[in-house]
Amino acid sequence: MVNLFFSSLIFLLGLIVGSFLNCVIYRLEENKSFLKGRSYCPHCKHILNWQDLIPLLSFLFLKGRCRYCQKPISLQYPLVELVTGLLFVSFFIFHFSFFIFLIACFLIIIFVYDLRHYIIPDKIIYPAILVSGIWYLVSSIFLGLYTKYEILNTIYSAFGAAAFFLLIVLISRGKWMGVGDIKLAFLMGLVLSPPKILVALFLAFFIGAIIGVGLIISGKKTLKSEVPFGPFLVTGTFIALFFGEKIIQCYLNLFKI
Repeated sequence: MVNLFFSSLIFLLGLIVGSFLNCVIYRLEENKSFLKGRSYCPHCKHILNWQDLIPLLSFLFLKGRCRYCQKPISLQYPLVELVTGLLFVSFFIFHFSFFIFLIACFLIIIFVYDLRHYIIPDKIIYPAILVSGIWYLVSSIFLGLYTKYEILNTIYSAFGAAAFFLLIVLISRGKWMGVGDIKLAFLMGLVLSPPKILVALFLAFFIGAIIGVGLIISGKKTLKSEVPFGPFLVTGTFIALFFGEKIIQCYLNLFKI
Protein backbone atom coordinates (compact mmCIF):
# COMPACT_ATOMS: atom_id res chain seq x y z
CA MET A 1 0.00 0.00 0.00
CA VAL A 2 2.88 2.36 0.82
CA ASN A 3 4.52 1.69 -2.55
CA LEU A 4 1.18 2.21 -4.31
CA PHE A 5 0.72 5.54 -2.53
CA PHE A 6 4.19 6.81 -3.42
CA SER A 7 3.87 5.47 -6.98
CA SER A 8 0.65 7.45 -7.36
CA LEU A 9 2.35 10.60 -6.10
CA ILE A 10 5.28 10.06 -8.47
CA PHE A 11 2.86 9.52 -11.36
CA LEU A 12 1.07 12.79 -10.56
CA LEU A 13 4.43 14.54 -10.33
CA GLY A 14 5.30 13.09 -13.73
CA LEU A 15 2.06 14.43 -15.23
CA ILE A 16 2.83 17.90 -13.89
CA VAL A 17 6.42 17.76 -15.16
CA GLY A 18 5.13 16.51 -18.53
CA SER A 19 2.84 19.55 -18.74
CA PHE A 20 5.86 21.77 -18.07
CA LEU A 21 7.87 19.96 -20.75
CA ASN A 22 5.09 20.67 -23.26
CA CYS A 23 5.42 24.34 -22.36
CA VAL A 24 9.20 24.20 -22.90
CA ILE A 25 8.80 22.46 -26.27
CA TYR A 26 6.26 24.99 -27.53
CA ARG A 27 8.21 28.02 -26.35
CA LEU A 28 11.40 26.67 -27.87
CA GLU A 29 9.55 26.65 -31.18
CA GLU A 30 8.44 30.24 -30.61
CA ASN A 31 11.88 31.26 -29.27
CA LYS A 32 10.29 32.50 -26.05
CA SER A 33 11.28 32.06 -22.41
CA PHE A 34 9.51 29.24 -20.58
CA LEU A 35 10.30 30.80 -17.21
CA LYS A 36 7.84 33.65 -17.44
CA GLY A 37 4.49 34.39 -18.99
CA ARG A 38 1.20 32.53 -18.72
CA SER A 39 0.19 29.64 -20.97
CA TYR A 40 -2.13 30.38 -23.89
CA CYS A 41 -3.84 28.59 -26.76
CA PRO A 42 -1.48 28.37 -29.76
CA HIS A 43 -4.43 29.01 -32.10
CA CYS A 44 -6.45 31.88 -30.61
CA LYS A 45 -3.77 33.08 -28.13
CA HIS A 46 -6.34 33.18 -25.32
CA ILE A 47 -4.76 32.99 -21.85
CA LEU A 48 -5.57 29.61 -20.29
CA ASN A 49 -7.17 29.36 -16.86
CA TRP A 50 -6.19 26.83 -14.21
CA GLN A 51 -9.00 24.45 -15.23
CA ASP A 52 -7.52 24.33 -18.75
CA LEU A 53 -4.12 23.27 -17.44
CA ILE A 54 -4.88 20.17 -15.37
CA PRO A 55 -2.51 17.55 -16.81
CA LEU A 56 -4.27 14.89 -18.87
CA LEU A 57 -7.70 15.58 -17.32
CA SER A 58 -8.21 18.95 -19.04
CA PHE A 59 -7.67 17.33 -22.43
CA LEU A 60 -10.28 14.66 -21.61
CA PHE A 61 -12.84 17.07 -20.14
CA LEU A 62 -12.47 19.47 -23.08
CA LYS A 63 -12.71 16.52 -25.53
CA GLY A 64 -9.45 17.52 -27.14
CA ARG A 65 -10.54 21.04 -28.11
CA CYS A 66 -9.72 24.54 -26.90
CA ARG A 67 -12.40 25.90 -24.55
CA TYR A 68 -12.31 29.30 -26.30
CA CYS A 69 -11.85 28.72 -30.04
CA GLN A 70 -12.77 25.03 -30.30
CA LYS A 71 -9.67 24.28 -32.35
CA PRO A 72 -8.20 20.78 -31.80
CA ILE A 73 -5.56 20.39 -29.09
CA SER A 74 -2.52 18.48 -30.30
CA LEU A 75 -2.26 14.90 -29.05
CA GLN A 76 1.31 15.76 -28.15
CA TYR A 77 0.16 17.38 -24.93
CA PRO A 78 -1.63 14.44 -23.25
CA LEU A 79 0.86 11.93 -24.66
CA VAL A 80 3.90 13.76 -23.29
CA GLU A 81 2.18 14.10 -19.91
CA LEU A 82 1.19 10.43 -19.80
CA VAL A 83 4.57 9.13 -20.96
CA THR A 84 6.40 11.34 -18.46
CA GLY A 85 4.16 10.09 -15.65
CA LEU A 86 4.71 6.44 -16.61
CA LEU A 87 8.46 6.93 -16.93
CA PHE A 88 8.67 8.58 -13.53
CA VAL A 89 6.81 5.69 -11.92
CA SER A 90 9.09 3.21 -13.69
CA PHE A 91 12.19 5.08 -12.50
CA PHE A 92 10.80 5.04 -8.97
CA ILE A 93 10.13 1.29 -9.10
CA PHE A 94 13.61 0.61 -10.50
CA HIS A 95 15.17 2.88 -7.82
CA PHE A 96 16.83 5.16 -10.37
CA SER A 97 18.66 8.25 -9.16
CA PHE A 98 17.39 11.84 -9.34
CA PHE A 99 19.91 12.31 -12.15
CA ILE A 100 17.98 9.90 -14.38
CA PHE A 101 14.69 11.67 -13.63
CA LEU A 102 16.27 14.95 -14.73
CA ILE A 103 17.96 13.56 -17.84
CA ALA A 104 14.68 11.89 -18.84
CA CYS A 105 13.10 15.35 -19.03
CA PHE A 106 15.80 16.52 -21.42
CA LEU A 107 15.42 13.38 -23.53
CA ILE A 108 11.63 13.75 -23.79
CA ILE A 109 12.04 17.32 -25.06
CA ILE A 110 14.65 16.15 -27.58
CA PHE A 111 12.40 13.30 -28.73
CA VAL A 112 9.41 15.54 -29.45
CA TYR A 113 11.34 18.52 -30.81
CA ASP A 114 13.42 16.45 -33.22
CA LEU A 115 10.32 14.54 -34.33
CA ARG A 116 8.53 17.80 -35.11
CA HIS A 117 11.35 19.96 -36.45
CA TYR A 118 14.12 17.55 -37.48
CA ILE A 119 16.63 19.27 -35.22
CA ILE A 120 18.09 18.65 -31.75
CA PRO A 121 18.13 22.07 -30.03
CA ASP A 122 21.42 23.22 -28.54
CA LYS A 123 19.46 24.98 -25.80
CA ILE A 124 18.52 21.53 -24.49
CA ILE A 125 21.42 19.24 -25.37
CA TYR A 126 24.18 21.45 -23.94
CA PRO A 127 22.48 21.95 -20.54
CA ALA A 128 21.83 18.19 -20.42
CA ILE A 129 25.52 17.46 -20.99
CA LEU A 130 26.48 20.10 -18.42
CA VAL A 131 24.08 18.63 -15.85
CA SER A 132 25.56 15.17 -16.47
CA GLY A 133 29.10 16.44 -15.95
CA ILE A 134 28.16 18.23 -12.73
CA TRP A 135 26.33 15.13 -11.48
CA TYR A 136 29.34 12.86 -11.96
CA LEU A 137 31.70 15.43 -10.48
CA VAL A 138 29.60 16.02 -7.34
CA SER A 139 28.47 12.43 -6.84
CA SER A 140 31.98 11.00 -7.21
CA ILE A 141 33.88 13.58 -5.12
CA PHE A 142 31.37 14.36 -2.38
CA LEU A 143 29.02 11.36 -2.35
CA GLY A 144 31.40 8.60 -3.40
CA LEU A 145 28.82 7.01 -5.71
CA TYR A 146 31.29 6.35 -8.53
CA THR A 147 34.85 5.07 -8.62
CA LYS A 148 37.56 6.46 -10.87
CA TYR A 149 37.19 3.35 -13.04
CA GLU A 150 33.46 3.99 -13.50
CA ILE A 151 34.04 7.66 -14.33
CA LEU A 152 36.66 6.70 -16.94
CA ASN A 153 34.26 4.16 -18.42
CA THR A 154 31.63 6.88 -18.68
CA ILE A 155 34.07 9.22 -20.43
CA TYR A 156 35.13 6.49 -22.86
CA SER A 157 31.47 5.67 -23.51
CA ALA A 158 30.58 9.29 -24.27
CA PHE A 159 33.51 10.02 -26.57
CA GLY A 160 33.27 6.60 -28.22
CA ALA A 161 29.60 7.04 -29.10
CA ALA A 162 30.19 10.59 -30.32
CA ALA A 163 33.18 9.50 -32.42
CA PHE A 164 31.10 6.75 -34.04
CA PHE A 165 28.47 9.25 -35.15
CA LEU A 166 31.09 11.79 -36.19
CA LEU A 167 32.54 9.12 -38.49
CA ILE A 168 29.09 8.52 -40.02
CA VAL A 169 28.59 12.26 -40.53
CA LEU A 170 32.00 12.63 -42.20
CA ILE A 171 31.55 9.59 -44.46
CA SER A 172 28.06 10.64 -45.55
CA ARG A 173 28.91 14.36 -45.60
CA GLY A 174 25.97 14.99 -43.30
CA LYS A 175 23.43 13.12 -45.44
CA TRP A 176 22.84 10.21 -43.05
CA MET A 177 23.25 11.91 -39.69
CA GLY A 178 23.39 15.45 -38.35
CA VAL A 179 25.71 17.16 -35.89
CA GLY A 180 22.90 17.09 -33.34
CA ASP A 181 23.04 13.29 -33.35
CA ILE A 182 26.73 13.46 -32.41
CA LYS A 183 25.89 15.60 -29.37
CA LEU A 184 23.01 13.32 -28.40
CA ALA A 185 25.26 10.27 -28.70
CA PHE A 186 27.74 11.97 -26.35
CA LEU A 187 24.94 12.54 -23.84
CA MET A 188 23.86 8.91 -24.18
CA GLY A 189 27.38 7.82 -23.37
CA LEU A 190 27.29 9.87 -20.19
CA VAL A 191 24.00 8.26 -19.16
CA LEU A 192 24.78 4.71 -20.25
CA SER A 193 28.07 3.11 -19.31
CA PRO A 194 29.50 0.29 -21.44
CA PRO A 195 28.12 -2.06 -22.60
CA LYS A 196 24.61 -0.54 -22.25
CA ILE A 197 25.52 2.20 -24.72
CA LEU A 198 26.04 -0.51 -27.35
CA VAL A 199 22.59 -1.89 -26.62
CA ALA A 200 21.05 1.57 -26.98
CA LEU A 201 22.79 2.25 -30.29
CA PHE A 202 21.90 -1.16 -31.70
CA LEU A 203 18.24 -0.72 -30.72
CA ALA A 204 18.16 2.79 -32.17
CA PHE A 205 19.39 1.58 -35.57
CA PHE A 206 17.22 -1.56 -35.45
CA ILE A 207 14.00 0.30 -34.55
CA GLY A 208 14.84 3.08 -36.99
CA ALA A 209 15.33 0.56 -39.81
CA ILE A 210 12.01 -1.16 -39.10
CA ILE A 211 10.05 2.09 -38.96
CA GLY A 212 11.90 3.49 -41.97
CA VAL A 213 11.03 0.44 -44.08
CA GLY A 214 7.44 0.66 -42.88
CA LEU A 215 7.19 4.32 -43.90
CA ILE A 216 8.62 3.53 -47.34
CA ILE A 217 6.25 0.59 -47.89
CA SER A 218 3.28 2.73 -46.81
CA GLY A 219 4.33 5.44 -49.26
CA LYS A 220 4.80 8.11 -46.59
CA LYS A 221 8.55 8.31 -47.19
CA THR A 222 11.01 7.53 -49.97
CA LEU A 223 14.64 6.42 -49.85
CA LYS A 224 15.65 10.07 -50.21
CA SER A 225 13.33 11.37 -47.48
CA GLU A 226 14.77 12.82 -44.29
CA VAL A 227 13.85 10.98 -41.08
CA PRO A 228 14.84 12.34 -37.64
CA PHE A 229 17.08 9.88 -35.82
CA GLY A 230 16.94 11.55 -32.41
CA PRO A 231 13.67 9.86 -31.37
CA PHE A 232 15.20 6.43 -32.08
CA LEU A 233 18.30 7.28 -30.04
CA VAL A 234 16.13 8.43 -27.14
CA THR A 235 13.99 5.28 -27.37
CA GLY A 236 17.11 3.10 -27.41
CA THR A 237 18.41 4.96 -24.35
CA PHE A 238 15.27 4.35 -22.31
CA ILE A 239 15.10 0.66 -23.28
CA ALA A 240 18.77 0.20 -22.41
CA LEU A 241 18.23 1.90 -19.04
CA PHE A 242 15.48 -0.53 -18.07
CA PHE A 243 16.44 -3.74 -19.85
CA GLY A 244 20.05 -3.28 -20.97
CA GLU A 245 21.50 -5.84 -18.58
CA LYS A 246 18.84 -8.45 -19.43
CA ILE A 247 19.36 -7.92 -23.16
CA ILE A 248 23.12 -8.33 -22.75
CA GLN A 249 22.64 -11.47 -20.67
CA CYS A 250 20.27 -12.97 -23.24
CA TYR A 251 22.81 -12.22 -25.97
CA LEU A 252 25.63 -13.86 -24.02
CA ASN A 253 23.46 -16.90 -23.33
CA LEU A 254 23.20 -17.50 -27.05
CA PHE A 255 26.90 -18.38 -27.10
CA LYS A 256 26.85 -20.68 -24.11
CA ILE A 257 27.38 -24.32 -24.88
